[in-house]
Amino acid sequence: MPNNRGRTPLSSAAEHGHDGVVNLLLGREDINPDMPDSSGQTPLAWAAMRGHDIVVKLLLGREDVNPDMPDSSGQTPLSLAAGNGQNRVVELLLRRENIKPDMPDNGGQTPLSWAAMNGRDGVVKLLLRREDVNPDTPDNCNHTPLSWAARNGCDEVVRLLVGRKDVNPDIPDNVGQKPRSLAALNGYDGVVKLLFEREDVSPDIPDTCGQTPLSLAAENGRDEVAKLLLGREDVNPNMPDNGGRTAFLWAAGNGHDRVVKLLLKREAVNPDLPDHGGRRPLWWAAFNGHDGVVKLLLEREDVNPNIPDNRGRTPLSVASTKRNKGVVKLLQGQKSTNPSTV
Repeated sequence: MPNNRGRTPLSSAAEHGHDGVVNLLLGREDINPDMPDSSGQTPLAWAAMRGHDIVVKLLLGREDVNPDMPDSSGQTPLSLAAGNGQNRVVELLLRRENIKPDMPDNGGQTPLSWAAMNGRDGVVKLLLRREDVNPDTPDNCNHTPLSWAARNGCDEVVRLLVGRKDVNPDIPDNVGQKPRSLAALNGYDGVVKLLFEREDVSPDIPDTCGQTPLSLAAENGRDEVAKLLLGREDVNPNMPDNGGRTAFLWAAGNGHDRVVKLLLKREAVNPDLPDHGGRRPLWWAAFNGHDGVVKLLLEREDVNPNIPDNRGRTPLSVASTKRNKGVVKLLQGQKSTNPSTV
């Protein structure tokens, strides 16, 4: 009899890899070897997810076991095994002719997508050997396997996928972010390097918000990615996003001192470009109370501390309003600061 979660003794034995118990239970005529629990997972699904290959073999030996039955989320035993990096189980399932190795779940993720997302490079290799597996299938959010691997910093999986001619490294997700942007955003410089080995990947294409990989790296303080991108001649460090914010403005406004210093080493970087509201990097650093960035900017002759935004607010006035005492002290100590702008 199943428990309150629909789990039968066979289901529990399969989950925990008790092959002797599984073998004993399968010998009974009153046992349904394919009964799903309340989440739709069959004994085979549990064994596949946990990597119990002996139990999987026992269950696959039964004609009344469907090796491709999805659970309530649409994941098949292969999908569960792939996502959890169970190489031996994946090999067993892929030998079956009645397995669909590219079946998406309810969210549109295929077994390859799950393996790529979780960095299961061994499983990725097994799946990519199949001609009936599309390495570029997007899920419901338009994330491809490469997109997931780049987003999660799975270097080896990225290496496997970008090495294939049938993988498009430039497919954007539903919010317009491409694999290179996701890698830059999350600080995975190794993945960024791998993506740029492809000639069809441009390092300076913006997403739907107008942010380039450099802009995203700067916004989030990813100094290693920023350093990598700034070393390229085909990256424009002053490219503004849809709100007029440059990479430098993002770094300054968020207090990322190390990225600010990296950007200032590039002669082409203008440290005083305003956004569409007239707010400059110094303004944002003052507003957010980033003393270290304010100090760096005040040391420069090409930064004017008195320029107001479109509403007439200067760095000193917003720092005073926000009670950022350290910034106020720095600005008031600057000879070029007009004290009447408070």
